[in-house]
Parts: sequence; C-alpha cells; structure tokens
Amino acid sequence: MTDELTRLFDAAAGYYTESLRITRNQYQSGTADQSAVSQAEAQLEATQAQAIATGVTRAQLEHAIAVLIGKPPAEFSIPPTEAMIAVPVIPPEMPSALLERRPDIAAVERLMAAANAQIGVTVAAFFPTITLSGNYGTSAVLLHRLLATSSRFWSFGSNLVQTVFDAGARRAQVEQARAVFDQDVANYRQSVLTAFQQVEDQLAALRILAQEAEVQDKAVAAAFEAARILNNQYLAGTVAYTSVIVADQTALANAEAAVNIRQSRLVASAALIQALGGGWDATQLPSRERIEEDAPLNFNPLPPSIEEVRGK
Repeated sequence: MTDELTRLFDAAAGYYTESLRITRNQYQSGTADQSAVSQAEAQLEATQAQAIATGVTRAQLEHAIAVLIGKPPAEFSIPPTEAMIAVPVIPPEMPSALLERRPDIAAVERLMAAANAQIGVTVAAFFPTITLSGNYGTSAVLLHRLLATSSRFWSFGSNLVQTVFDAGARRAQVEQARAVFDQDVANYRQSVLTAFQQVEDQLAALRILAQEAEVQDKAVAAAFEAARILNNQYLAGTVAYTSVIVADQTALANAEAAVNIRQSRLVASAALIQALGGGWDATQLPSRERIEEDAPLNFNPLPPSIEEVRGK
C-alpha cells in the first residue's frame, strides 16, 4: 500500500508541477501575482515531501518481512510494484470447523482429552491388578483371600502390596481429575468463544469498510471534479489561486483516505485468515478418515465439538 500512496503523491506532484509552470507563465504575463506562484511552489514541495515520507513506512515494512523470513534486513529488499492488491472476496458462509485448525483451540482440545483420559486412569486405580484364569489354582486362591481378608492390607506375594482402605484418598483423586477435566472444558469453551469473536470482529470490519470504501470513492470523484472546475475558473481569471489550492488539497486528502481504507480492508482480511486458522477455503480441511489415521492408538472419545460448545 505504500507503493500505491507513493504513486498517488507522485501523480499529484506531476499535476502540481504543471500548475506551477502555468502560474509562472501567468505571472510573467502579468495576469497572476507573486503570491500565486509561491502558493503553487509550496503545494508542489509539500506533496513531494509526502511522497518521500512514505519511504520510511515502506522501509520498516520491508525490514519486518525480512525478519519474518529469517534474513537480515540490510540484505533484503522488495522492488516497487505498479500492481494494485485486490481485496479478497470473502464467502458469505464459512463452516465453523475451520476454527479447529487454530493452534490455541487444538492445544486446549488436547488438554481436555488428556484430562478425560486421566479420569479413567484414576478410576482404574480402584481395582487390583491380578491374573484371571479359568483354572482353579493360585490366582483363584489369591482372589478368594483378597475378597475374604479382614486385614487393612492385602498382599499377593512379596511384590504386590496395596492399601484397600485409604480413607477416601482414591476417591478424592478421581474428583480432582474430574475437576481438572471440567476446568479444561471451560478453557476449551472460552477459547472457542474467543475465536468466534475474533472472526465476527473481522467480518464486521470488512463489511463496514466495504460500505465506507464505496462512499469514499464517490467523494474522491466529486473532489477531483470540483478541483478540475476551479482550475478552469482560475485559468479563466474568475477565481483566485487559493481556491484551486484548497480544492486540490481536498481531492488529494480524499484520494489518500481511499487508499487507507483499502489498506484497512487488506489488514482485516489478513486478520480474518489468522482468526480462522488459515483461510476460509473449506476444501483444505482434512477428512474424518484422515483425522482418524493421524490419531494415536490410545485416542479417547472426541470432546464436544465447536458447534456444541457454541450452542451452550
């Protein structure tokens, strides 16, 4: 967008250079005074200064891109381009499954799945690990002793001793695991809601900026038409050059505002891509078969979907 602003200021400077030439000719012929020449010179030099100032922003953006791609800023440069970047067309509807690609949502979803698995691990600790056999032998005898003993401890040989009566410690561990799971579910829901907010924010920004751009384009056309008419009136000697300068500055300011609006729309489009976790093309989503293939062998039941969380 800095290249586009530079082109705008350069084009305006070219127009003001021609106006200065005409004003000097009129001064030499006695139809204009020195103040008109000075005003034309000031207008030209101020516009040239604006064109130069865009170089600062362009250099900073260029250096930021160099850092992002892992290169020293001094060794990286992007040549100016004449192309105008088009604002992406956003589809009217997008599946919420796109949000599942976001790293923050994926992270809290896995934490929730891990907490869910931990509940099963904690509950399983209630039951002793023994060998079950269809033969009446040592295992059956030990199981009978386990169920019949009145001792505080049960023992199977020298390497298996566990507490039967633990004053509710294991039950407390299960409750703790369930509390952790509830917390992870709440965090997952909050992350999903935040993601929806970010998406809706950018969609609203794009919609409003599109309306603003339409109105601003009409303002630019009207401002340039007014500047053209006043310039013709000045050449005819019916208005002072001050009126031309005011009209030109208004037209240039409106044109600059239009460029800034386009820049805001492009930034909002990039922010929407980030909020969606990688764009709005639903064909890039992996199939369920692909997800199941990539899942680990001890994959637990899926947690609540984004649609279910959003409906709560």
